[in-house]
Amino acid sequence: MSNFFWPEPSLEFAGGVIDPGSDSDSRYFICHRGKILVDLNEDRRWQPVAESILAEFLVIEQHFMGHLGTASCYAVEVEDALDREFSDVRGRLEEFDTVMFNLVGRALQINDWHRSHQYCGNCGKKTTDHPQDRARVCDSCGLRFYPRLSPSIIVLVHREDEVLLGRNRLFPPELFSTLAGFVEPGESIEETVRREVKEEVGVDVGELSYRGSQPWPFPNSLMLGFHAAYESGDIVIQEDELDEAKWFHLSHLPRIPGKHAISRWLIDEYLSERGYPV
Repeated sequence: MSNFFWPEPSLEFAGGVIDPGSDSDSRYFICHRGKILVDLNEDRRWQPVAESILAEFLVIEQHFMGHLGTASCYAVEVEDALDREFSDVRGRLEEFDTVMFNLVGRALQINDWHRSHQYCGNCGKKTTDHPQDRARVCDSCGLRFYPRLSPSIIVLVHREDEVLLGRNRLFPPELFSTLAGFVEPGESIEETVRREVKEEVGVDVGELSYRGSQPWPFPNSLMLGFHAAYESGDIVIQEDELDEAKWFHLSHLPRIPGKHAISRWLIDEYLSERGYPV
């Protein structure tokens, strides 16, 4: 396997659950109803905020996430947005580097999980935080509730110097991307790749090559990326999923996702392997 096209992070993140206590270096990921507080640096890149900004809000919950370099990081849910700008992450993807995108996704998912698991789904009793794990515990019946992750696949189907890309009806105009779908119960990742490609575009694939993964907080996915060699079949799209699907020559690609997304990394890697400029 060749090197995956990961954008270079500026700092390494080490996750954690037990709060060591905040200090002057601590950074806060402030969330409100599934949106993130917008704060950009001089390069127009998104950044978490210092404790002085946190004082402007009424805090509902605060969760330690880990350390970014030496700074403690917290996911914070606040009561109201006041006059500050909060935004959906999907519309501002180009403002994030890889580390910040993953951390914002982590913050949003932790807050959503904590808010939606205040009561046990089995017996209805109040849950409490586990003292060591990222979990909510029902003291009545003993069930534990961990943050939910939904494994999914994303795949670049290829044949020599062509790639098969689709356009979801929710995409911006003219944007095409790789194919994707969720893993079903009792299904292996490899089976998911073959099923999703067959369902969405009607073709069969042969050799699969795992390429890497990306957390994708829309809403709680872990995207597992593959290259898949075309084997047989003509394109027949699943109309409730895609508006279009086409073969594109590597020298004449359509509009494709930006550098932040695993779909773009899969395409860039295949371009490089076939000797095309990235």
